[in-house]
Amino acid sequence: MKVIETNGLTKRFGKFTALNGVNLNVEQGEVYGFIGPNGAGKSTTIRVLLGILKATEGKASIFGQDVWKNAVELHKRIAYVPGDVNLWPNLTGGEVIDLMLSLRGKKAAGNRREELIERFKLDPSKKCRTYSKGNRQKVALVSAFAGEADLFILDEPTSGLDPLMERVFQECVAEVKAEGKTVLLSSHILSEVERLCDRVGIIRGGEMIESGTLDDLRHLTRTSMLVKTKEPLEGLKDLPGVHDVKQEDGAVSFQADGEKMDGIIRHVSRFGVVKLESAPPTLEDLFMRHYEGTGGEEADTDGRTTV
Repeated sequence: MKVIETNGLTKRFGKFTALNGVNLNVEQGEVYGFIGPNGAGKSTTIRVLLGILKATEGKASIFGQDVWKNAVELHKRIAYVPGDVNLWPNLTGGEVIDLMLSLRGKKAAGNRREELIERFKLDPSKKCRTYSKGNRQKVALVSAFAGEADLFILDEPTSGLDPLMERVFQECVAEVKAEGKTVLLSSHILSEVERLCDRVGIIRGGEMIESGTLDDLRHLTRTSMLVKTKEPLEGLKDLPGVHDVKQEDGAVSFQADGEKMDGIIRHVSRFGVVKLESAPPTLEDLFMRHYEGTGGEEADTDGRTTV
């Protein structure tokens, strides 16, 4: 069953086209990663799905209902977490959590509220004006995961969280998935998307350019190879499908196109293979290949790639 479905979704702001014919399908019970650089159209798509923006053209539905006409009813089944959370400064974190649950017509399931507060190391008695960005994010995440939502729309949800809290978030996503719930995850941390998501969609310039499982998409990028041979390895640079050949401590590293792998292995084996290592292409490899030369990526302070 399709929980989220868009067909030809287009959104224009004056002469600027933010979304151009976006087709997006998210199945029940899956975690779908929605990635792209700043300005690619991720947040605009999410705002259309939430009924905050009205599409210029095309259709968008959640649970088979039009997202614009039925926004109020749909919001009762949706938990949304933005990447920059603003809270009522004079309310405590606990009061905001209870308010957010009541606005969706929900109550915390059993001791779920207290359990999540403990797991996210949140002090719910403090006024929201005293919270750091990370703690404001925790309030939103506890509010989302404490209720009985059927769909979680998470737009950069771990912004401001430390690595330990990111791990708690990932555990929560795995738990709701195990319950058959659906998650649309827009994240700038590619390793997080790769770890959590069943399928991935890449958006660029307001258009979906790739969508599928990681296995589906990996044929579009290259495998990392490291080879050590008894005899000097010659002619490798001239082989079709071989890229970025480098010498590394008596071995040779290179990138190999999957469709040319058979010929590459046959050539290498002629020189007496002593050591052969291969690493499958990652989501980061795929993304970087799509955006190579566009300036769409930047390095985060901890070395992770952000988009």
